[in-house]
Amino acid sequence: MGISAPVPQPLLDFIRQGAKFLLAGHKDPDGDCVGSQLALASALARLGKKAVLCSAGPFKRPELSPYADRFRSRISEEDREGARVIIADCSDLERTGDIGPRLEGLPRAVIDHHITNTLEDGVTLFLDVKAPAAAFMVFALIEALGLSPSEEEAGYLFLGLCTDTGFFRHLDHTGAEAFRRAARMIELGANPRLTFNTINGGKSFESRKLIGLVLARAEAHYNGRLIVSSENYEEARDLGARGRDSDSLYQLLMAVKGVEAVAIIRQEQPDSCSLGLRSRDRVNVAEVARHFGGGGHKNASGATVGGLAAELMPQVIEAFSAQMDAPPEAR
Repeated sequence: MGISAPVPQPLLDFIRQGAKFLLAGHKDPDGDCVGSQLALASALARLGKKAVLCSAGPFKRPELSPYADRFRSRISEEDREGARVIIADCSDLERTGDIGPRLEGLPRAVIDHHITNTLEDGVTLFLDVKAPAAAFMVFALIEALGLSPSEEEAGYLFLGLCTDTGFFRHLDHTGAEAFRRAARMIELGANPRLTFNTINGGKSFESRKLIGLVLARAEAHYNGRLIVSSENYEEARDLGARGRDSDSLYQLLMAVKGVEAVAIIRQEQPDSCSLGLRSRDRVNVAEVARHFGGGGHKNASGATVGGLAAELMPQVIEAFSAQMDAPPEAR
């Protein structure tokens, strides 16, 4: 993650010229999405502007459930009147879920760090694919607006940065700026120990059992370089999908010697699945996700796919073939 892009002047103008903002993010939000929205809403309020937090949810992650009641899943005509929209951590209205149609037709800005974003003409864009998190960009935006993040805002932003960097383990030799900005957040009041415990604690006993079931059916392919597994609908229903701990599951599988990528297929509904993808540097899982209509980062991506996990599994394995069969220098 090298030197990040400066905050574009059109975004600053977009905010300064507005009085009311609908702050949206992607459905099934993570800590980066929620932390970015919360921090920006607070900063806008300090500028004397009205900020309405919007999310289709669901807030599945335990660390985010305390914030769920601060977000509106329904956007009224009164909310829309005179409002501008800022979408954080994604750019496609479809990714915002059920609230997307209610955001159409309003002036819109996007703050995103995903290379697979899709964008309509006329949308004010702050895109920085070198940024490790949307929260990293929102921090820069708050400062560009002439503010210093408050202690509360710094906590939200640190949550977002730690979520998308895996508490900094995903950073490489280009990540110095992320650590500098993290240090600034801590100086402003963010608490690393509290944030780590918030992200990694509070897991249910059922979530441990769910991880065990997924691990038990894991399969290795391409001479052990790819591990795939699945979670069935009944398991999630009985053990509680809202208590999943995907990060721990990915860490366990990526720690296997020789593994370069992991794919987890979850039967979210009887007729649709989610696809979660993680990789090391050599494998670009964003390309695999794009094959299934999804997107994300080179090393962390996902998609929602219709059908059954058992039918999707061979398709996912095949989608990795181009990269797994290529010589290392070509990946």
